[in-house]
Amino acid sequence: MDLVTMSPASGGGTPPLPDLHTLRRALADGLTAQAVIEQVIARRRAVAADGIWITPVPDAALRERARQLDAGPRGPLFGVPFAVKDNIDVAGLPTTAACPAFAHMPDLTAPAVQRLLDAGAVLVGKTNLDQFATGLSGTRTPYGAPANAFDADYICGGSSSGSGLAVAHGLVSFALGTDTAGSGRVPAALGNLIGLKPSRGLISARGVLPACRSLDCVSVFALTCADAQAVLDVIAGFDALDPFSRTVEARSPGVGAGFRFAAPLPGQREFFGDGASAAAFQGTLATLASLGGEALDIDYAPFREAARLLYEGPWLAERHLAIGAFMAAEPEAVLPVVRDIIQGGGRYSAGDAFAAQYRLLALRQALRPEWQRMDVLVTPTIGTVPTRAAVLADPVVMNERLGYYTNHMNLLDLCAVAVPCGFLPSGLPFGVTLQAPAGNDRALLVLADRLHRALNETLGATGLPLAATPPLVDDSQGEALFPIAVCGGHMQGLPLNGELTGLGGRLRERTRTVPAYRLYALAGFSPPRPGLVRDPSGSSIELEIWTLPLAAVGPFLAGVPAPLAIGSVQLADGSCVKGFLCEGHAVSGATDITSLGGWRAWLASR
Repeated sequence: MDLVTMSPASGGGTPPLPDLHTLRRALADGLTAQAVIEQVIARRRAVAADGIWITPVPDAALRERARQLDAGPRGPLFGVPFAVKDNIDVAGLPTTAACPAFAHMPDLTAPAVQRLLDAGAVLVGKTNLDQFATGLSGTRTPYGAPANAFDADYICGGSSSGSGLAVAHGLVSFALGTDTAGSGRVPAALGNLIGLKPSRGLISARGVLPACRSLDCVSVFALTCADAQAVLDVIAGFDALDPFSRTVEARSPGVGAGFRFAAPLPGQREFFGDGASAAAFQGTLATLASLGGEALDIDYAPFREAARLLYEGPWLAERHLAIGAFMAAEPEAVLPVVRDIIQGGGRYSAGDAFAAQYRLLALRQALRPEWQRMDVLVTPTIGTVPTRAAVLADPVVMNERLGYYTNHMNLLDLCAVAVPCGFLPSGLPFGVTLQAPAGNDRALLVLADRLHRALNETLGATGLPLAATPPLVDDSQGEALFPIAVCGGHMQGLPLNGELTGLGGRLRERTRTVPAYRLYALAGFSPPRPGLVRDPSGSSIELEIWTLPLAAVGPFLAGVPAPLAIGSVQLADGSCVKGFLCEGHAVSGATDITSLGGWRAWLASR
């Protein structure tokens, strides 16, 4: 199979990369990772847009990575190309944060990126950004201010500008950005993309150069909601070495018939004189109602007050803490507009920080009753699209306008999905953001997928049809699911995980057994496999609980090889679930790894 047969020609006759799910189907049908990478290399040469890459991975390294993947076991993202914003560490590639004098070579790869690599994805390069992730326009960079994919007179959005453009132009199937104030949503709105800003702490932020460390999120740019969810399934997970990592309880607001969606009161909807965007927003609200939603209006003032704390309050001190020492040593290395913003963080006292925290907590409390009235808050992602010239002429005011609907999100502990909702008469994309309290990530993606398909026909700037991609299935609305405990290669991001995800499996939780099991590394398996055996003298072993649609249980069980079997596994809370166990005779020649507490720890020890 050839990717040319799957995509319309564009970019000098070289077709864009398809969405993740379409590409995975082609790879499962026999397409090689090497063929995909040749397409990536050709596409990268054909798309001459400036300012996307800071450090592209060399062609030779891409080819070697693909060769190794074709020769080994296939992970759930086998052969899928992606890009990473250049404030996220990747060992062997410099981290610049769009400041050449700051460039340094990290020793370790950020866990979010490492999980993707372990799942078989191919990193294509590090992407451009607003310097030190300070800005929402994409113009604050010495590596070439990139242009909008639809009209070069307009901005492409920031700070994750290059990551958004790499997906919009079909150079990669998905990309990682970061999102503190809207950096994972504004570029999505301007690139006709899905922009997932996950719950804070759901994805490890270790290895990310901080903007505001207590608020930073790794974000996902994708062509569809199903793709964003597939990436989230791989990179989400608690990281004990990240002090801001946390286990986020998954929630499921009603997104079927009768879901309640709120929008700001009409007098609080700001479009900065852009009547076309105002009309598009009103049309989007009507579409949500047609999908079964009940419309409400809400006082947006508390959200705006929280938003102002980000750049008009002591959270600026976190930006100063992150790079203040570098900026003091090399002030001319930092762009003036960025330097002025970050220097402002030095004026706040500890008392200011506490006072702002108290006010923020009061705002959160005041909003609790509102979240009882609504399932989802809907706002424009941005009120209007400024030209590049307008941003360069008045960068601070234009940036404030871009953040009008975005800056409150992490302060109020919300998750969000920026979703495309058609095009304006100018030919530029329009989009809204769906938001809800932390833990509602998947539910928002399900609703966003329905809205996306109701109002859009194409993916990014690729011209590829949205209708040809699979929808994101809502598995919280009545489909019978079968839970199964896994303790080895089927865990998230490991080589056999694709056997679960390929059958519609979803990660439900991470947990442990009661302290009555032994874990062995079995001999004779490639990739290696563990054997879990009940033993009163054993210990507590790390597990993941996955759910499978009932129709997929039979095909999955048919692939379980002896001496492994499925039996009842007792969890730390005393409940039991079906899961992988091992026949006792098979452990006689195996390595007892119980003391390590789990399969991941054993893999790391190797």
